[in-house]
Amino acid sequence: MQPPVPTLVDDLDALLLELGALAVTRSGLSRTAAATLTRLHRSGPTRLTELATAEGVSQPTMSALVSRLVAQGLMSRATDPQDARAVLLALTPAGAELLAHRRGARADRLARALEELPAADADRITAALPALAHLADALRRSPTSPEVTR
Repeated sequence: MQPPVPTLVDDLDALLLELGALAVTRSGLSRTAAATLTRLHRSGPTRLTELATAEGVSQPTMSALVSRLVAQGLMSRATDPQDARAVLLALTPAGAELLAHRRGARADRLARALEELPAADADRITAALPALAHLADALRRSPTSPEVTR
């Protein structure tokens, strides 16, 4: 029997937050900073307004974050060739290297944890992956509420 949706939502939300916190060590980056660098890695050079909207933060907040990441050498600024008044933000090689290191550390941590589980649990997690991917797709398609904050 399937649990009621509110219970499932609460349980899934709590579990996702805990897994996110446990899967990787911070290594000096906030979740928003790591998510911003990852977004640049996936989508390429992007305007500040687009990054702020995508990460659900204000433009001044994103501007301050970008300034810190640029100062750390993880992100660069360049003039948008389509509009000389606009600035494009891009991941630097150092930023890409940091992301690769974090991804590798997260993969190692997850692999060690999965190896400790009984085979039946690992099988259930494997079986749940397609449903979780469908949930991610549904969330991508779903309009976000401006009242939701991180």
